[in-house]
Amino acid sequence: MAHEPRQITFLGRDEQTKHYGIATQGPLPSPELAEATRALAEAGVPGFTIAHEGKAAAMALIYWWAEENELHRRAYAAPLPLGDAGELHALTDTGMACVWELEVIDFERRAWLDDVLIDDDVEAYLGRALEPVAV
Repeated sequence: MAHEPRQITFLGRDEQTKHYGIATQGPLPSPELAEATRALAEAGVPGFTIAHEGKAAAMALIYWWAEENELHRRAYAAPLPLGDAGELHALTDTGMACVWELEVIDFERRAWLDDVLIDDDVEAYLGRALEPVAV
């Protein structure tokens, strides 16, 4: 099996939520998936989302920090191409993340540890984002 890099891109921030996109084809996931993922974000708490357009499915991954050091997650998926947000359904499987999503999770974990747990600065955490990368 040949490795095919995927582009990971920071898609911006809404209040306390940072948004990332991962795409198999091209640099960005579809606008429909990116918007649907933003709409599912956990409001009022620091966190991040990943709109991941894979080979066979569209995934909306919602992460937020709770109890100071816990990362919580909700995950949704739909077949491609995604027509609208109503096609996303909650996942109940035991999967954690794919290798590309782990790149974002690792960055966010390190940022949370450095900026919030060590320096007690949520704004510094929210102002930091993973630079676009292909892995």
